Amino acid sequence: MIDPRIRKLAEVLVHYSLGLEPGDHFLIRTGDLAAPLVREVYRAALRAGAHPQVLIELEGLSEIFFKEASEEQLRTITPLQRVAYEEYANSLVIQAPYNVKGLSGVDPRRTAIAQEARRELSAKLMERIGRGGKYCVTLFPTHALAQEAGMSLADYTEFVFAACLLNEDDPVAAWREVSRRQQRIVDFLGRARELRVVGEDTDLILSVAGRRWINADGHVNFPDGEVFTGPVEDSVNGHIRFSFPGIFQGREIEDIRLRFENGRVVAAEAARGQDLLEALLGT
Repeated sequence: MIDPRIRKLAEVLVHYSLGLEPGDHFLIRTGDLAAPLVREVYRAALRAGAHPQVLIELEGLSEIFFKEASEEQLRTITPLQRVAYEEYANSLVIQAPYNVKGLSGVDPRRTAIAQEARRELSAKLMERIGRGGKYCVTLFPTHALAQEAGMSLADYTEFVFAACLLNEDDPVAAWREVSRRQQRIVDFLGRARELRVVGEDTDLILSVAGRRWINADGHVNFPDGEVFTGPVEDSVNGHIRFSFPGIFQGREIEDIRLRFENGRVVAAEAARGQDLLEALLGT
């Protein structure tokens, strides 16, 4: 019997996060471990009058691609990728990995080449979201994610569903209250012109004058619960240390230290993963 909270999650994603309407063409992208959630999202989307399509990638294909592809293949954007990013105004990405470190054996320079080649698609996606496009990223609990959190799958599932507010009688109403609460913070920070971040091994000054603060209330990422903006690009000065590891495609960068001058990183160090840090900064 399916966990009723999976149906609740599907309803929240379709009706709150994405707000699908009759006639919407809707793409679901994921792996096969998310099948229970895919079925319920598909069902909810049909009932909402949308036209859902599912694109499932088999586990291990990304590793094969990054290890075997020529540089020309790494840089190529396929017709299907263009359709997924450019033609579908409504899409849901469900992260459900078998192995979060599946790409740890891949040369980070190769992933950087592919990432740089697809910057055009990412820019178009961000532009579409800015124009009100319906795009959301969520996750479905898997053993790999539970192990990464140091938890059993059962405990991790409870943690995720609680974070999604699925234990509430009306999760949509609960998320609307989150949105209202965070909007008060957005309104307060919207009056700021300069921020200074001070902590252990951290003293960073940046301008946010004229920048818009965003209420991240579960529409683009689910679950969510933050407010954010971007600094004036050439205003960042100082240094910062990240005591929590940075994780990119299954590889970790530990104890990152960055020093900025007028918005540029002029020094970057990591206790582990220096090659990956430099490759990412290079993009």
